[in-house]
Amino acid sequence: MDFIVNNVEETLNIGEQIGNLCSVGDIICVVGDLGVGKTHLSKGIAKGLGIKGHITSPTFTIVNEYDSGRLKLYHFDVYRVNDPDEIYELGFDEYIFDNAVSVIEWADYIKALIPKEHLRIVLSKLNDLGEDVRNIEIISNGDRYNYIKEIKI
Repeated sequence: MDFIVNNVEETLNIGEQIGNLCSVGDIICVVGDLGVGKTHLSKGIAKGLGIKGHITSPTFTIVNEYDSGRLKLYHFDVYRVNDPDEIYELGFDEYIFDNAVSVIEWADYIKALIPKEHLRIVLSKLNDLGEDVRNIEIISNGDRYNYIKEIKI
């Protein structure tokens, strides 16, 4: 599924809808260039999960944990990971197979560690349509993610 969004609010809305539909064990891989809106999408997912408080990108800590919502959220940013073994040593498997939702920004950097079943979200700029216009492509890798059919802009 592809969505054209015109601003940050629409990106947050898509994320919130995803968060509302998530269940325990969901793994959401978010990819795209710098400044394309990965963290805004993640903030929307957190909102949909009912997470209270300020959501920040864990660029330097690699993972932030939030447990104030209906489901626990592990929010990863693996941009600074130089080797997939580095994140594996942090207990990555324990996180993503826990009773939580995992959102992984820059997931392509650790592609070898991502389970076959996951939700993949690719964000890209559409500058020819306007500076803030983005394409959000959502790809279901596994039947558990068929809920994406319910998402609307």
